Amino acid sequence: MKIELKPLQLSDAQNLYEFFQNLPASENGRSNRAHGLSRKDFATWVQSEIDSAQGKNLKPGYVPGTTYVMYVDGVPVGISNLRHYLNENLKKDGGHIGTHILPEYRGRGFGNIIKQETLKKAKDMGINPVLIFNNDDNIAAWRASEKLGGILVSTNEINGTKIRKYVIDTSKI
Repeated sequence: MKIELKPLQLSDAQNLYEFFQNLPASENGRSNRAHGLSRKDFATWVQSEIDSAQGKNLKPGYVPGTTYVMYVDGVPVGISNLRHYLNENLKKDGGHIGTHILPEYRGRGFGNIIKQETLKKAKDMGINPVLIFNNDDNIAAWRASEKLGGILVSTNEINGTKIRKYVIDTSKI
C-alpha cells in the first residue's frame, strides 16, 4: 500500500472535484468548504487554499494553513489542514490540524495515518507542540491523537459540543 500526503495543487483540481463533493459538508467539527461548489468555483477555492498556504489574501482572523490530500495507491481518501501557527481564537477553538476521511474509507486506520503524516509535516515546519481538538463523541479521532502521543490537556464545551484538547510533541514523531 502506497501512502502519499500531497499539498493541494491547482493541477489536481479537476481530478479532485468529485472527491471533495463526496466528503461531508460538515461533521465532527470539520467543515468542507468546497462541498457543493460548481467546478468553476471549486478551482477558485483550490487557488484560495494555495494562497493560504503561502500566507496570501488571508481573511481577517485567518492564519496561513496548508491543505493536504492523502492518496492510498493513487486514490484520494482524505484531507488534512495544517495551520502554520495559531492566533488566540484558534488556541481556544480550532488547533493546528483538522482531518477528514471519506466515509467509505473509515475504520481502516486511515485517520491515524493522515494525522501522523500531517504531524510529520508540522515537525518539518518547526511547529512544536501541535494542538489538536477532537469532538468527545468522535472516539476514533481522539484515540488516534492519544496513539500518536497526544496528552489530553483539557475538556470543555464549545458551541454546545464537548471537546477534548490534545497537545502533541512533534519532536517525538
